[in-house]
Amino acid sequence: MATKRNVAAPEQGFFTRRNWQWLIAGGVVIIAGFISLSMGSITLAPILLVLGYCVLIPIGILAGPPKDDADSEVSQVTGE
Repeated sequence: MATKRNVAAPEQGFFTRRNWQWLIAGGVVIIAGFISLSMGSITLAPILLVLGYCVLIPIGILAGPPKDDADSEVSQVTGE
């Protein structure tokens, strides 16, 4: 007699696709800032570096899941 097994869905990591997009954008901006700095720019380079390190990377780390995903997770937990 064969029994059905409940196969668990693969766990999602802490970061969603949106988080990774913000982090990659931050990395690209930081690299552009360092390239600009090596070319001698004293105005554009700091702006790019501050934008990357202080804005884009923290957004990538702190951004939560979209509202649709949060609602579906709640409904899965409560069974609604």
